[in-house]
Amino acid sequence: MFKHILLPVDLGEESSWKKTVPVAIDQCKSSGAKLSMLTVIPDFGMSIVGQYFPDNYEKDVAKKILEQLHTFVKQQIPEDIRVKHIVGEGSVYEVILNIAEEIKPDLIIMSSHRPELKDYLLGPNSARVVRHATCSVLVVRE
Repeated sequence: MFKHILLPVDLGEESSWKKTVPVAIDQCKSSGAKLSMLTVIPDFGMSIVGQYFPDNYEKDVAKKILEQLHTFVKQQIPEDIRVKHIVGEGSVYEVILNIAEEIKPDLIIMSSHRPELKDYLLGPNSARVVRHATCSVLVVRE
């Protein structure tokens, strides 16, 4: 059914992947889909903040996060599933949508927490992805 699945995860937050990884594995195995694993590094927002970090700091962080993503995939994803590793930088929902536009998955699988009152006003990442994605989105509740 699906040929390409995008699975965004927060490597530091188990709730972002604990329930979605098994769902992604099942979808990949049942349809032979390839899996793109995405993790996002938040940006600093203001260029003035960046001046306090060493040169090439962002590249060094991205390299370390990519290594962590490779380790995560080795631990969580069976070897018979083809995986592409992606590290993005920026706001979570924007990176997910931009990467999805670039790689054209058939399905995005992501987790969602129970909404708080502020989420109804601002919108959590999963709600924004659902509203703006050009492909199907499967939201798995924590």
